[in-house]
This record gives sequence, structure tokens and C-alpha cells, in this order.
Amino acid sequence: MPAEFPIYISVAPEEAGRRLDQFLATRLEGLSRARVQQLILEEKILVDDVAAKASLKLRGGERVSVLGEAHRPALRAMAEEIPLEIVYEDEDLAVINKPAGMMVHAGAGATDDARNRGTLVNALLHHLGSLSGVGGELRPGIVHRLDKETSGLIVVAKNDEAHRKLGAQFAAREVKKKYIALVHGWVKKDAGTLTQSISRDPVRRTKMTTRLGAGRTAVTHYRVVRRLDTKFGKFTLLDVKIDTGRTHQIRVHVATMGNPVVGDTTYGAPKQARGKSAAISLERNFLHSGELEFRHPRTGQTIALKSELPEELREFLGKLEE
Repeated sequence: MPAEFPIYISVAPEEAGRRLDQFLATRLEGLSRARVQQLILEEKILVDDVAAKASLKLRGGERVSVLGEAHRPALRAMAEEIPLEIVYEDEDLAVINKPAGMMVHAGAGATDDARNRGTLVNALLHHLGSLSGVGGELRPGIVHRLDKETSGLIVVAKNDEAHRKLGAQFAAREVKKKYIALVHGWVKKDAGTLTQSISRDPVRRTKMTTRLGAGRTAVTHYRVVRRLDTKFGKFTLLDVKIDTGRTHQIRVHVATMGNPVVGDTTYGAPKQARGKSAAISLERNFLHSGELEFRHPRTGQTIALKSELPEELREFLGKLEE
């Protein structure tokens, strides 16, 4: 059970009359109503320290306690015939150009239904067949990850030896990772390094935060490529290099500067960028893993690969500059 539990939520007077499961589904981000109901069945939800039914009508003023996560059934990834852009492949590894909108692997709470469809792992199992088992049956071959709405290069391992050696390079910060990001506003400095530690947000558990002053070390280097003054507002195009690979690292760090990634409403970006007479929106995050460099786990040879901005991001930039 994660150290963040229990979670306590106060029921505001205006929430009176709502069902307990409906209330919690809106307050526990990332949890469906079905998952909340599972928590209630397992008596991991208390209302004023008493187990309650999902149908309980709230009065307002209660304290709801979330004691832990729901029991998560074991999950095995399944092969699916999904188009995949493989930019490099040999007997030990492959490098994929992942599109935005594709999850790397299903979450631990998913089951063998629609929530475990369309993942990178599923596609890899179809195209590559053999993947390393170091990550377990849920994450075969996965050495590192990209967020669902981040596109670009990701390396996967075909066997356990390659997985361990690649993992060691990531742990030793030897892998070079370069991203392209478009952020809101004009970043104050032309270049800089962000070093705020990152931890999970204790309230919104699908988010990460730098506000706690604790957590895991994270190092992000950025350089301004160009500043854009458009009819939709001001933006900055950045080259970003990361020494560490924390969850949501770039997104959290640039948001902490006050310059969230375009499209990243989770960390403060508006749904639409608005100027005086025009508005524009992006259905994904403007964050792309454009360069990846590592040593081949068998030969020691340097593998350096690049991926151009995908078409939807090039089109978005073009609209800004019209």
C-alpha cells in the first residue's frame, strides 16, 4: 500500500444529496466509478470512520477516508495487429517512433477488455514476437516510457540481457534524450537547468508535483529555439534534454516555471490559446522525443537516432506563424 494512504476528503455542504460513489469518482482523479465501487466493496472507503454503501446519500460535512487501492487483478499483455513505425531493429532491441495517444502499456488496474487495447506493448508483441521478461507480463520489453500524449523515440528490449544492460545505462544517466516542446508564454532565460525534485501529488494522484520539496531528483536542461509572438498569444519553442526520467518530468518542470506545455491541461495549459480575435487548440501535448542515443547492449556501438516532428505538430506551428 502506497505511503500516501489514507486519503481524507471533506464533503462540502453543496455536495449534499450526491451518492458516495458518484462523489468519489469526481474527486479521485484517474479512478472510474466502477473502480470506486470496487474500493467500497473491499471496505477501503469509510465515511466518518464507518464502512458505507456506494448508494449512500451524502449530507455534507462528512469525512471520507480512502484506505488503499482496490485489488488489481493480474494482467497479461496481448498481441494486437496495430501499425507501428519501427526506426531501428536487430536481434536485441528495437526503437519505435510512438505516436501520441498510444499508452506504452496498460495500467496495473486494467483487465483484458477495452482498457487493455491499443497499447505499444500489444503492438510490439504482434510485430516483434519475442520481448524481454524483466518488466513482467504487463510490461514486456519496456525499458523506459513516454507519456500517452507524448510522441517520439522509445527503445524496447527483446531479451533479458539487453534489458538489464539498457536499464543500467538509463540508471547511470548515460542515455541521451532530447525532446522538442512548445510552451505557453516566453521563457525568461534563453537556457537553463531545472532541478526541482518531483513527487506524486498527494491529492490528485495521477499528477506529479514539485511543491512538496521532497521526492526524487530530477534534472531538466532547456534551450530556447525561438520565441513566437502570434495572434493566439506568445509561445516558446524549446529543445529539452533530461538527465533523469521521472514521471511527467518535463511537463512538471516547465509548468513550475509558469510555461506549461501546449495542450497539457493537466499541468495548467488552457484548452484553447486565445488572442484578441482568434483561438486555437491542440488535442495532444506538444512534446516530442526527437533524439535518442545509447550504447548497444551487445556491441557497445553508439546508436543515435532522430525523429522529426509529427505532421500534426508541424501543422500547429504553421498555423501559429500564419
